Amino acid sequence: MAVESVKPVRVAIVGAGEWGTNHVRTFAQLRGAQLAAVCDLDEARLAQVRAQYPGVRTTTRYEEVVQDPSVEAVVIASFACRHFEHARLALEAGKHVLVEKPMTLGAEEAETLVRTSGRVGRCLMAGHLLLYHPAVAKMKQLIDSAELGEPLYLYSQRLNLGRVRRDENALWSFGPHDVAIAVHLFGAEPEVVTAKGEAYLQPGIVDVVFVTLRFPQRKMAHIHLSWLDPHKTRRTTVVGSRKMVVFDDMEPADKIRIYDKGVDVRPHAVSYEDYLHVRFGDVLIPHVGAAEPLRLECQHFLECIRTGAGPLSDGVQGLQVVRVLTAAQKSMDLDGAPVAVKG
Repeated sequence: MAVESVKPVRVAIVGAGEWGTNHVRTFAQLRGAQLAAVCDLDEARLAQVRAQYPGVRTTTRYEEVVQDPSVEAVVIASFACRHFEHARLALEAGKHVLVEKPMTLGAEEAETLVRTSGRVGRCLMAGHLLLYHPAVAKMKQLIDSAELGEPLYLYSQRLNLGRVRRDENALWSFGPHDVAIAVHLFGAEPEVVTAKGEAYLQPGIVDVVFVTLRFPQRKMAHIHLSWLDPHKTRRTTVVGSRKMVVFDDMEPADKIRIYDKGVDVRPHAVSYEDYLHVRFGDVLIPHVGAAEPLRLECQHFLECIRTGAGPLSDGVQGLQVVRVLTAAQKSMDLDGAPVAVKG
């Protein structure tokens, strides 16, 4: 019996910069996708695309992309300040849209994209890459299966002495990753945000940020972000009532460690020392696979287009993350005052 071939989804990439080139490479390789066009304002970048992928149409004019009826999906990896405009125009032209993080720079803009997506019946997906990381998927499975017990709090560090951005601060550049992970793992949006940051290298552009998120049921997350640090760190720790799990993305292979550690309450203990018993158990290093998160994310986008399923990082999740970042920015502007996340 012959296997029915699936018509490839024709995809255009908008933005061929440092991260956009990864999307170009991935969609050029993915079975089930056809790289139809690449749009960028830099002719030198487009020349590189043409040299590497002969036959792919290139253009500096975004309107050519949205007006092309053969383009079914648009991946937006342009500057964050252009995300809303580019995504809105693509959706209104009937295209499916994957927009890189942050989805927009304001909650009202993100709400508009969600409404537009629903109205035109097209997929809207936020590029929250780490939700597709096998290690984060494993952490979610551990929480949902109650293997960790009740999840209590998490903390994450995203640090580096690396490229200093001029068009966005550390909160908006690094923060979407860790906020998206916290919202995903806890399955809820935080109620209150506090944030403190400082600009050491460039006036007005914060290099170092400490963010605290308070979730329902007393859950809490603390996020440390910096591109001015001696360590390159990409680590998330979740503490549960029974076990604890650490995801260290800088580890070459063993990225997840599960610690069978905790404090057991013994209600019938005869002394205070016995009432709270500290337990030290084994450390488990599960195999989580080495699939590239970007490839998994792009495959998921194609599957959602074909099946009509809602993406894991859909427009609503993108909106949630933008709401949290907006509240964190306001808290920083108020020197760390608590700010409610308005849903």
